[in-house]
Amino acid sequence: MKKLVLLYIVTCLLANTYVFSAEKKERFFKKWGSNKNEILNKKRGSSTKKEKFFKPWVQNNSTTNTSQSAKAEKNLNRNTTSNEMNHNVSIYTGTFDTIDKEGDDKTTLMGFEHKNKDLFRDTWVGKFSPTTGAFVTKKSSIYLYTGIEADYNLGPINISPSFAPGYYNAGDGKNLGSALEFKSEIKIGLDLFENTNVGYSLSHISNNDWGDTNPGIDNQSITFSKKF
Repeated sequence: MKKLVLLYIVTCLLANTYVFSAEKKERFFKKWGSNKNEILNKKRGSSTKKEKFFKPWVQNNSTTNTSQSAKAEKNLNRNTTSNEMNHNVSIYTGTFDTIDKEGDDKTTLMGFEHKNKDLFRDTWVGKFSPTTGAFVTKKSSIYLYTGIEADYNLGPINISPSFAPGYYNAGDGKNLGSALEFKSEIKIGLDLFENTNVGYSLSHISNNDWGDTNPGIDNQSITFSKKF
C-alpha cells in the first residue's frame, strides 16, 4: 500500500513538474516570440524609415542620371547627325553683269553650288574646301566652275572668299573673250536655322587678259545653303 501511495506521489510530482516545465517553456517562448516580433517590427520600422529616407534620394539620383543620360544621348545623336551631314548644297539667283557699260548685257542668273565637308582642310590661314558649281543666265550664257573656298566663322556670320577657274559659253549673252574664265567671289552668310544659311555674294569674272578681249563682268546674288 505504501508503495502504491509513494508511486502515486512520485507520478503526480513528475506530472506537475512536467506541466510546470511546459508552462514555463510556453511562457518563455511566448515572451521570446513577443520580443522577437517587437525586434522584427522595430527592424521593419527602421527599414521602412531608411527606405523612406533613401527613396527620394534614389529617385532623384535616378532621375538625374536618366536626365544626364538623355542629354548625353541627345548630344551624341546631334553630333552624329552633324558629322553625317557632309554635303553643303547652295542655290542662288541674282544679276549678271551688274555694271553694264554698254547697256545690253545685264540680265538675271540662276545657279547651284556644292561643297563636300569630308574634303575640308584646316590651315593656319583658315579652313578650305573644294567647291563646284554652275550658273546659267536668261540670255543662255553658261559658266561651269570648280575651285577652292575659305570659310571664316564669326558666330552666326560666315565670310567665304573663293577662287574658281571655269568654262564659259556666251550663248546669246556677253562675249568675255575666252572659254577659260576665272571667278573671284566673296560671300557673307547668316545662319538662320541649324544647318541652314542665307547669304549675299559679289563676284568678278575675267580671263586675266589671256583671251582676245577681257571686258570682265561683275555679278551679285542671293544664296540659300543647306547641309545634308
